[in-house]
Amino acid sequence: MRLRDLPERSTWVFTGDSITQGVFHTHGARSWVELVHERVRWELDRLSDIVVNSGVSGWTAAQVRGEFDHLVGRFDPAVVSMSFGTNDALDGAAGLPVFRRELTALIQTSAALGARVVLHTPVPVMPDAPAARRENLPAYAEVVRELAVAKNVTLVDHERHWLAHYGTAAPTAWMDDHTHPNAVGHREMANTTLRVLGLGTLDEG
Repeated sequence: MRLRDLPERSTWVFTGDSITQGVFHTHGARSWVELVHERVRWELDRLSDIVVNSGVSGWTAAQVRGEFDHLVGRFDPAVVSMSFGTNDALDGAAGLPVFRRELTALIQTSAALGARVVLHTPVPVMPDAPAARRENLPAYAEVVRELAVAKNVTLVDHERHWLAHYGTAAPTAWMDDHTHPNAVGHREMANTTLRVLGLGTLDEG
């Protein structure tokens, strides 16, 4: 996705779960979506673009699909960013076909609006995260990768970035609890997203 290909006054919609919503765990610092907002609208001088964050804490791809018009469609987006898997993984291996189906529908519905779709893999969790989430999250991330290829949409692979940095060690310095990134983790997510989208990295300190 190239910024110059977007219409002037584009609307960007970021949808997902609590990590997208940016609840609590940054303790007052900007979330990754807010940091992308800063980069796009200020540092890159797209002052008339609109960035909408419709992430809902605790939600899955299926729940967002059920409220698609309210959370995404009514904004007539030029870009739709989707970050799912962290809550979906609680359904275990049995939930993978549902996750694939729901995420596929979200991609198709967004593309039908004329939006450029960006998929994000979920970030890894800590060793004390709920077992279902910890054990199944890699498989859900793999579904995201597979769909990005199959549907020819942009992939931001946070999981691979985090694993490249930490390997088998716990990502303690980037996490606020067993599941949610802290302010440092959100900054990593923002810069990973910006690099993939060809938008550089954050200028502000």
